[in-house]
Amino acid sequence: MIDTPIVVQTVRRSTAVIHLTVTPSEMPNVFGPAVGELLQELKAQGISPAGPLVAYHFNLNGPGFEMFDFEVGFPVDTAVRANGRVQPSELPSVRALQTNYHGPYEGLPAAWGEFQAWLSANGHVAAPSLFETYVLGPANSADPVTWQTELTRVLA
Repeated sequence: MIDTPIVVQTVRRSTAVIHLTVTPSEMPNVFGPAVGELLQELKAQGISPAGPLVAYHFNLNGPGFEMFDFEVGFPVDTAVRANGRVQPSELPSVRALQTNYHGPYEGLPAAWGEFQAWLSANGHVAAPSLFETYVLGPANSADPVTWQTELTRVLA
């Protein structure tokens, strides 16, 4: 389900984001509209995304995963002006373990489970934060089998 994970050093990137704190069941209802809002505001500011959509989760080491506290956004090469929910932010430079998942978004929880099992079995210790980068998705292909999500788990 996932490619063999590798250790990487990510590069700090400026982003335009919307911060969300939602339950897992709320995610499908808020994620798409937030992306649309981001794209509309970037267009209004004359800024193009400088890479694929990213969800940067701040803390997923807690028990039960009752809440997702994260930023959804796009890397940008031009500073975004804060407007409403759209804010400037950044993805940090971190040492991380990274893999690719190929398939529909509904398979992401299982992919993360497989990734976490590999991480633990290979002696790595995760920090609380992680990234999902939506490399290929519905905008690229109607066939979910071709979608690709880069999973990045920050290392402690």
